[in-house]
Parts: sequence; C-alpha cells; structure tokens
Amino acid sequence: MRDQLLIGGTWRQARNRGRMPVIDPATEEVFAEVAAGDPADVGDAVAAAKAAFAGGWKRTTGAERAVVMRRIAEGLRARREDLARLEVRDNGKPLPEARWDMDDAAFCFDYYADLAEGLDGRQGTAIDVGEPRFASKVLYQPAGVAGLIVPWNYPLLMACWKVCPALAAGCTMVLKPSELTPLTALELGAIAAEAGLPPGVLNIVTGTGSAAGAPLSRHPDVAKLAFTGSVPTGRAVMAAAAEDIKTVSLELGGKSPFIVFADSDLDQAVEWILFGIFWNQGEVCSATSRVLVERGLYDRLLDRLVAEAERIPMGNGLDDGVLLGPLVSEGQHRKVLDAIERGRRDGAKLACGGRRPEDLKRGYFVSPTVFTEVPVASPLWREEVFGPVVCVEPFSTEAEALALANDSRYGLAAAVMSHDLERCERVAAELEAGIVWINCSQPTFAQAPWGGMKQSGIGRELGRWGLENYLEVKQVTTYASREPWGWYLKPGA
Repeated sequence: MRDQLLIGGTWRQARNRGRMPVIDPATEEVFAEVAAGDPADVGDAVAAAKAAFAGGWKRTTGAERAVVMRRIAEGLRARREDLARLEVRDNGKPLPEARWDMDDAAFCFDYYADLAEGLDGRQGTAIDVGEPRFASKVLYQPAGVAGLIVPWNYPLLMACWKVCPALAAGCTMVLKPSELTPLTALELGAIAAEAGLPPGVLNIVTGTGSAAGAPLSRHPDVAKLAFTGSVPTGRAVMAAAAEDIKTVSLELGGKSPFIVFADSDLDQAVEWILFGIFWNQGEVCSATSRVLVERGLYDRLLDRLVAEAERIPMGNGLDDGVLLGPLVSEGQHRKVLDAIERGRRDGAKLACGGRRPEDLKRGYFVSPTVFTEVPVASPLWREEVFGPVVCVEPFSTEAEALALANDSRYGLAAAVMSHDLERCERVAAELEAGIVWINCSQPTFAQAPWGGMKQSGIGRELGRWGLENYLEVKQVTTYASREPWGWYLKPGA
C-alpha cells in the first residue's frame, strides 16, 4: 500500500514529515497513514509537472499517449479485486459497487486512449475562410500543467475522470485526492509508473484542502484547474483561478428531482428511486433526493418505498450481501444526522430511518431515510444532504411538478418516469439540469457529457467534452498567394 507523495517519478515523504490517518468508516479504526503534503510539496509537484511538459510530453502524439493509457487500463484490471477492497476500506461503499467503479476506471483509460488517437487526425483541420488567398487550419494543443482536485465519494473513478482526458490531451498534472480517501489514487500512480508513464507527468500530493488543495489552485504555473466537490469550495477554486485567469471546470453539488407520473410501473419506480438515492449511501452529487409523485400513485408508492428501504442490507461493505455501507467519515455522519434532525424540527414527517441502526454500534451508519411533508423552504428540501435521505412529495399536474423540480439553485441532474415517452421527452426538455434520465436514475457512461447548470458547476466532463477541457485551440493562417498583398507597398510603385 503506497503512503507517500509521488513527485517527479519519486515516492517521498512530505517535506515537513507530516502524516495523516486513514480511517475505515465501517470500524472507525485507523488502518493506514499517508503523507500530509503542504504548499512546499505542491510547489515541487507543479515544478515536476512543468518540467515533464516542456521536456517532451507535450510533443508526444495521441497515438503514443494511447499506448501508455491502455497499459494503465490493463494494470487496473489486473488489480481490480485488490483495488476494490482497498476502496471499500477507504470509503465504505459495498464491494459490488467498488468493483463496478474499478471496471469504469479501466474503461475510462481505454476510452480516452481512443480519443487521444483520434486527436491526431483532427490536427491541421482546414477551415474555409472564404478568401482564396489564405489557408487556415486548426491545431489542438495541451493546456499545460493541470491541477486536479477530486472528492471522496468515488475516489479512484473521479480521479480517472480527470486524469484520463488530461493525459489524452497531452497535459501533465498534479492530482490532489481527498484527505479522507487517498489510497487508491496513490495506487493509480504506481500503476501508471509501471505502465511507462514518464516521471513528472502524473504527480500526486495527498493532504488537506487548506494545505494542498488551496496552494494548488493558486499556483501560477498551473494552467488548468478541474475540481469536483462542494459549492463553497468550488467558489474558492474559481476565485483562485481568476487570479491568473486560469481555465477552470467545476462539478459541484446537486439536489436532483425525480418526477414519477401515475402511469409508471410501481416496481420499476420504487427500484429506480432506491437506486437513485441509496446507491453509494446517497453520497452522490447527482442523487435524486427530491422525489415528486403524481397523486394517483403517491400512497401506494410511498408504502412500497418505505417497506423496501427498510429491507436494504446494511453493514461493512466487505461483507456478503451488504447493499448500504457506512458514510465516509465521522464528520459526514454528524452532518447527515444534523440535517435529519433539522428537517424534523422544520415539520417534515419521518417515514422511516433517520438514525443509526441498533445492531451497528460502530461505524458511521445511517439507516435509509424517507421523509414526507417537507416544507419547500426547509434546507432538507433545498440543500444537498449527501447521505441516504430522500424527500417524497405529491403533485397534481405536470406544470406543478416542473415548477417544484426547477425551483432550486442546483441544476446537475433530474429524472422523469412515465409510460408516455412523449411526455417524458417534453418534461426532459423543460427540466433545468445538465443530465436528465428517462425511466431510470443515475446510469453514467464515459461517452456522454457530465455536468450541471446553475450552481452545480461550469463545463462538462466525460466524452469528447472532457477532452476539450484540457486542450487549447490554435488557429494557424497562411497567406498562400504569390500575389503581393499591396496595402502599403503598391505593386510596381
């Protein structure tokens, strides 16, 4: 298990020799320690990335980068089980979910390897400027050193969502994983080195947000910032980027609605509501935590939803059959319980859950929680809880459902369910969200754009849109005529 910083191809301790504990959220026990990087370490990592960029990585072809990226994918697949188990101990999620994450991470490298190769064919694309004396073309060049700051809910996968397109584009980078879940990101660094990634292309600095994330955001030699996390921290990253006019992409919070019409299949509706809020313990930025159900289905759906939520097996994510693990940390556990208690004080009705399960005395567990009659002004309805907590409310008309769904400062994701696909398409077009699911919730594909509107962020990750985050587009125009331009110097004068 790696526990040091990766800077310039070398594993080393933090300059200040500081260390941070890594806690298993299912047992509350410290099971590892990692280096606690500080601004000096960030400076070293940025310098190493800058040297690697100038030293040759920026001049590699997409095909050359693709070879290394596919080797990294192979390395991830070879270590799939070990990485998944490490992710469970680090994050708490159930092992089947962690295995799924590892598969997605490996696919991400293969997918962006293909896009890297395709980038070679796009270089020098001609542009018709409508003037025969000029020839104009487009070059796509890497942005430079990228600062990548990733959250704790999908530790390895979120790292890959940023590392893969940055590598494909030809950038070098400094990756700052969450201080709560640093371990699989460090293993990614080891796999990348074994795959032949040149020293300094991928640097990894573990540390707190204030000691490592903030100085990375402000570093003048970082050309591109990519951040996934909370709205308040996203504001700070955006402000830091503004100091040097860096390009920035932000994937922030959400309070995503799920509209269920009365003609929906009850079993399917309950299944996707459960998946939309209890997958990954609800620690999902796109979790559909506001469920709006047409009145004709509301009572039956609520009864069934509560019954099924209470049946979800909880426990240590490494135990067989567990489908809901602990929250990531003591702080997150306290935050979720506080949100539940505040919702009750605001008048919301607790239908089930809302507490630690009686049979789980240790670990940061919260039972699947369903609320009804939540005041629309309550933070429980309006603010991200980031835990296994869902609010379920009835509606009477399509217009009412859309008004309630869109009444939010967030706009990351939304879902709609109905047998009437024409209605689904109509509602999807009106929902103010960057991602809309029809008759499902939460499926995510590396080929499709991911990101939100309003205060849910700026820009898009994944797909070709993710690659473009790390590219600078350059116009090259040539005067191709043999005839003199003749504006100041007249021919024959």
